[in-house]
Amino acid sequence: MSSRASTIFTVAGVTVLGGLVAYAVYFDYRRRNDNEFRRKLRKDKKKVKAAQSDAVQASAVKPEDIRAALLKVREEELPENQEEKEAYFLKSVDLGERLCHQGPTFHLDSALSFYRALRVYPSPVELVMIYQKTVPEPVFKIVMDMMQLDCDVSTWAEKFVRRATLGYYDVFPAKHFNVSVQDGSADTRGVKRKILVVAKDFEAGDVIYKEEPLVAVLDPDLQGKGTHCSYCLRHIQKGMAIKPEVDRLDSVYCSKDCQLKAKVQSQSLLFSLDPYLPPEMDSGIVGEQNNEKREQAQQKFAEFIKNKSTPLLVARFVGRQVATETSKLVPGQSVLADFPQVADKGSDYGIYDHIERLRFWEPSIEDSEVDLLRDVLASALPGLETSVTTEQYVLWKSKMTYNAFGVCYGGGRDDKPVSTDRPEDQERTRTPYGTSRQVGSGFYAVSSYLQHSCAPTARTSFSNGTSELHLIAFAPLKKGDEITVSYVDITQHASETPEEARRRRRMELVRGWKFKCECTRCLEELQTSEVAAELELGVDRDESKVERTAERLARGEAFPAAPVSAESVTALD
Repeated sequence: MSSRASTIFTVAGVTVLGGLVAYAVYFDYRRRNDNEFRRKLRKDKKKVKAAQSDAVQASAVKPEDIRAALLKVREEELPENQEEKEAYFLKSVDLGERLCHQGPTFHLDSALSFYRALRVYPSPVELVMIYQKTVPEPVFKIVMDMMQLDCDVSTWAEKFVRRATLGYYDVFPAKHFNVSVQDGSADTRGVKRKILVVAKDFEAGDVIYKEEPLVAVLDPDLQGKGTHCSYCLRHIQKGMAIKPEVDRLDSVYCSKDCQLKAKVQSQSLLFSLDPYLPPEMDSGIVGEQNNEKREQAQQKFAEFIKNKSTPLLVARFVGRQVATETSKLVPGQSVLADFPQVADKGSDYGIYDHIERLRFWEPSIEDSEVDLLRDVLASALPGLETSVTTEQYVLWKSKMTYNAFGVCYGGGRDDKPVSTDRPEDQERTRTPYGTSRQVGSGFYAVSSYLQHSCAPTARTSFSNGTSELHLIAFAPLKKGDEITVSYVDITQHASETPEEARRRRRMELVRGWKFKCECTRCLEELQTSEVAAELELGVDRDESKVERTAERLARGEAFPAAPVSAESVTALD
């Protein structure tokens, strides 16, 4: 992983994807619609030599001047609610942009404006990376000097360590989930596995929590048949499906609400020719002349995923993240685009704070897999594809391959085609009915922390007939008890001996999640069985892993000290 991409995941817990798009859209909108802004841009192009002397003069800004300006900024009250913060941010950036083009005399004032924006931005390191690309070098240098004066290195590092270790699991999962994340047993690398425990007592049959997926997809053989909603995965009665005029996946929906949410979150970006940006922001960025290229890119991607679920999960995840960021510039749309609320309100943790901490193992990807998605993004909004690197894509796919749950209701189905892939290459999800009985799969932030046991204490249910996951207690649970579920079918089939049933379920776990199950049931059966000397399954106890940052933080290791500069922010990884 590149140092920049690594920094985004490590320090800020987000990617540049949403931030860069929203920031770029905002300034491109101004460039196309603000005559005064355009005149200043043209004027700047004629001042290359002047800019060189600007850098020299900027270096003459005295530290005491910066310190005095910082003291003034510190005394200013910051807005409290999100709406006021967004207005404050845009106002500060706009003023900083105007001032930085008025010459060296205004560079300090310009830097102060950019610094004010930095104080309210939820992911400051991400914004620093954006500044580095968009703010003139003399002004950017002053902003970095301000950061260095505003807090020493230890305070800066401690801020992120505290945010990553102490604060995160205090607000995630949100209290209404009735669970908390705790340390479990250590894996083969010595990193403690995170587990879910109940926050209060439950009786058998009680609903512990309900959770909406971050993204969900129908099984490929059901997609396009018109029998299930492509958004919530609900079964649709014959003749009741709502079908868009143009959709490369032939998606259908059970309601106008599902259709609208799907369109805003990812479908208009990935599988339709609808303008991705709203009319008031498009201003010809992507015209109808690009439709042929867009249609070709979508058709190739749709053809690639016709027998695969995980690449579509990743694509919808990317689409929803972009929608979440761009919708902030369109009043009223954020309620449709935002991810489910999985952390307590008021916290500044984003969805990548959750993704960053999940376990994974790296699956294989096809050579063209990333390029196909990048082509779809580029044809919808040029430049967007640069934010999806191969390293990022592999990481997202790894997390979803390892953590996705199968959506199975009403006892499951019997008509799913048998996979022709090798057992090692088949897509698997966590479902006690078996992947062959599911209608689709979903990626859930909280439920991803549920660990497997062949004698589980809870089960997943989709009793609403949708992708909403209900976690049901199997037996009485006391506050602090660990919650476990079964990732695979743990029943003994009529044609199986106990040994064959155990072997089957353990092989499924090895192929899907790369660990040799050592739950209480497996250990007891192996101890009492005549085949206690079980054949080697081909894996260690647990071959899953976490990102380097999560591993380091789990061991209580802090970020290394380094000067607070553009380079040292990157070096924090």
